[in-house]
Amino acid sequence: MSNPLSYLHDQLEQWRAEGTFQRLRILETASAAEARFDGKQVINLASNNYLGLTTHPKLREAALAAIRQFGVGSGAVRTIAGTMRIHMQLEERIAAFKNVEACVVFQSGFAANAGTVSAILSPEDHIVSDELNHASIIDGCRLSRAKIHVFPHKDAAAAEKILSELDAVPGRKLLITDGVFSMDGDIGALPGLTEAAERHGAMMMVDDAHASGVLGRNGRGTIDHFGLDGRVHIQVGTLSKAIGVLGGYVCGSRDLIEFLYHRARPFLFSTSHPPAVAAACLAAFDVLEAEPERIEQLWENTRYFKAGLKSAGFNTGISETPITPVIVGDAALAHQLSRELFDGGVLATGIGFPTVPKGKARVRTIVASTHTKAELDTALEVFRTVGKKLGILGAGA
Repeated sequence: MSNPLSYLHDQLEQWRAEGTFQRLRILETASAAEARFDGKQVINLASNNYLGLTTHPKLREAALAAIRQFGVGSGAVRTIAGTMRIHMQLEERIAAFKNVEACVVFQSGFAANAGTVSAILSPEDHIVSDELNHASIIDGCRLSRAKIHVFPHKDAAAAEKILSELDAVPGRKLLITDGVFSMDGDIGALPGLTEAAERHGAMMMVDDAHASGVLGRNGRGTIDHFGLDGRVHIQVGTLSKAIGVLGGYVCGSRDLIEFLYHRARPFLFSTSHPPAVAAACLAAFDVLEAEPERIEQLWENTRYFKAGLKSAGFNTGISETPITPVIVGDAALAHQLSRELFDGGVLATGIGFPTVPKGKARVRTIVASTHTKAELDTALEVFRTVGKKLGILGAGA
């Protein structure tokens, strides 16, 4: 009998032949600046754990206390019997932190984006979206069945041109962008886009996943960074990156959040966060406000490591944040670079098409506030050695 899934094996074999097949690396310790993967201790430059909160004592203590008091699970979706007081406390805490009326927490940042866009729009509506927006935004746009208009990356004038052409067209309009773009590490064109949305009566939405805990006062994100409080209608953030735990959230007006309680499918059909997760997230926001030096150290490490890569001769693209790509172009070369870095004691993941455009393959690095200067120096030396070996850097670099 023929196997109807044989085409999957054929595709996997093709990826192996092309040198782009990736095997999952197994983390055997806590996620930290140095960690053990596949039995090897390495400097971890692949994690989203920007502030080192995955192992912060206050988060550990909060999680353990919540387990002792409430158990390990909520037992239901939020709308049936799974809304615990700690879930409401977390939403209220985030809303106050972000200076908005209300907040809803989702099981992931992906669910927050996809669930929100698909809930608030219909096939008669229009979405104006940056060409490099995250996959969760793209999927949400598709699920909404609204008409999608894509503008060149960070081109606010092009976005406004699309909006102006839609002024006389029926339907609601949503203008959406990442706050920080996850593959290139650059910051979205929020001021110009927000002004364009206001001039044309469009809803403005920002996915701040990689800005949460990184940009703005105490990590409040790009809206705070640009002084746009009250002007962005929908703010999406994550609890899975700098916050160090798990989940995503949407902030905005009370009406928006109540509507999402009723219509956002990931919220309606997913069991709510375990109490330990909610408690750890609450503790993380306390840490953000009490320990701003963590963010200061993150940026000091970022500047140091980025300068080291550039001085060695690596192409770091247009990065403005701790996300710093090392762009090599060819996908097979990017994956080879990643493998050889790992052999040298550095974990940095190779990324190629379709995550990034063809010809723009790279190894993506993310420093943390908890990396020491010695660790960064070691990582830079490994990068230089491997870069020369693979011909990415000239012999004199």
